[in-house]
Amino acid sequence: MSKRDDLIAKYAGDLEKKCDMKPDMKLLTAVTIGCGPSIYNADACTVSAGDPKELDRVKKNFLIKKLGLADSPKLDEGIQEVIKIYGKSNRNKYRAVVYYLLVKHFRKASLYK
Repeated sequence: MSKRDDLIAKYAGDLEKKCDMKPDMKLLTAVTIGCGPSIYNADACTVSAGDPKELDRVKKNFLIKKLGLADSPKLDEGIQEVIKIYGKSNRNKYRAVVYYLLVKHFRKASLYK
């Protein structure tokens, strides 16, 4: 298995164990590939849920630019809902998993098909 395949398997495990959901592996793979090289960087591969600047970057760079959503309070609410699903106490919130959950939350899976 490649390093990316190993990471996708790790992300699927997080979705199953920490989020109590069976992942759509095709969508998870597409979202992970969309993250680009950030999944291999120790700092960039996770989302700091306690950092407002980080959450603003997720909103601007992923939700608005990548998913094409309009800026509104619903975006912040969606981010908070995803963090709640992932578990606020989980220190390592993998970026690919957060993005996958956001794609599911905002029903934008069609962008990855």
